[in-house]
Amino acid sequence: MVESETRKEEYTIPLREFFDKGMTREVACRIGRLRALRRAITGQMEEINAALWSDLRKSGGEAYLTEIGMVLGEIDYHVKHLRRWVKPRRLATPLAFWPSKSRIMYEPYGVVLIIAPWNYPFQLLLEPLIGAISAGNCVVLKPSPFAPATAEVIKKIVAAVFEPGHVAVFDGEGDVVEQLLKERFDYIFFTGGPRFGQHVMEMAAKHLTPVTLELGGKSPCIVGRGANVEIAARRTAWGKFINAGQTCVAPDYVFVHEDQRAEFVEAIRLAVKRFYGDRPYESPDYPRIVHWEGTERLAHLMHSSGQVVIGGEVNVEEKYIAPTVLIDVDPNSPIMREEIFGPILPVLTYREIDDVIRFVNKREKPLALYYFGPEREAREVLNRTSSGGACVNDTIVHLANPRLPFGGVGMSGIGKYHGKASFELFSNLRSVVKSFTFFDNHFRYPPYKHLNLLKKFM
Repeated sequence: MVESETRKEEYTIPLREFFDKGMTREVACRIGRLRALRRAITGQMEEINAALWSDLRKSGGEAYLTEIGMVLGEIDYHVKHLRRWVKPRRLATPLAFWPSKSRIMYEPYGVVLIIAPWNYPFQLLLEPLIGAISAGNCVVLKPSPFAPATAEVIKKIVAAVFEPGHVAVFDGEGDVVEQLLKERFDYIFFTGGPRFGQHVMEMAAKHLTPVTLELGGKSPCIVGRGANVEIAARRTAWGKFINAGQTCVAPDYVFVHEDQRAEFVEAIRLAVKRFYGDRPYESPDYPRIVHWEGTERLAHLMHSSGQVVIGGEVNVEEKYIAPTVLIDVDPNSPIMREEIFGPILPVLTYREIDDVIRFVNKREKPLALYYFGPEREAREVLNRTSSGGACVNDTIVHLANPRLPFGGVGMSGIGKYHGKASFELFSNLRSVVKSFTFFDNHFRYPPYKHLNLLKKFM
């Protein structure tokens, strides 16, 4: 490698050298590292909880439910099933090529780059790492600079579990990301906003590097006329206000029938009080916005349209925005045009479900869609809309099942992961045909005298 190429790939050279040794291709090595990762996580639970509290003021309960527990469950699922997943999959072969045999082999891509956001800084960095290790890759991790305490804990865990050439962590500001994106990786996995996701895709295109983009968007929640309004409100409030609304699959806005708006809003009010008490500011279970700039942005959005009927309190210095509900929101206002990514819930009304479906379909395809109500109408909504994932009579829980692929569609993302989908995502599905020499089918060679016969067997 010439000197100029060395400078361009200074981050990845140690990992490529380690990958070339072949250790990561061994299934026992993969499972061993995943088990060691689990031990390291369980051994540093207090440090992880303290870091998540420092970065986002997450309580221990929320930290386990939405971050640590999901990572441990993902590890367990891969360890349990990996030996079966890695086995070559046999497939049928056209009779014209008898006696050949066909199969798919799962091979690692090589060196993978994973870029994570700040909102779930532990889970959204380690869950894709699990899939990449499970598939046999070496990995470069780039945590968010907005969650520095969590990044430090992850660096300690990685150093204790993996050799430096197997997994490397590079923290720092945007210049580090830009330098990494200039290098040639075999796969790039990015979680974040659509705007930077486009930049990642542009940079990857220079090397024709495949990418997965886990983005976001405005995930709608629809409360059908026949829904249990109390449960719909409680589960919507939980999905919206967990992590102070800083969740890519949080309900971004709600449609409720015009005759049920008052009942729904009151049920939301009671749910918020049950979750966080009369003063959410004092609740140890209610997180904070990640930085002051984000708090100011949300405060501006809150007052761009509509009437505040629940919450509305803002303390920029403390990075606090109360669980807030808006009514009478203009569908074309700023809060309805951009992803909110905070604890502000616009409640819109409708008369006919067809109106809601048209509204959703006129906008970019969301990462998630939620419907509460009768099964028949649920099927209609799902059949006539498109989203990365969906829940019926619930919110956000679909991403917690490792058996379900998770990801977006259209502007909300490219590619799916979690569980087996993660293993396959970070694997090259290599098609292999094995032919034999004890018989040679002369029909396939020119001159094609038996073409009509050959057609019957293809």
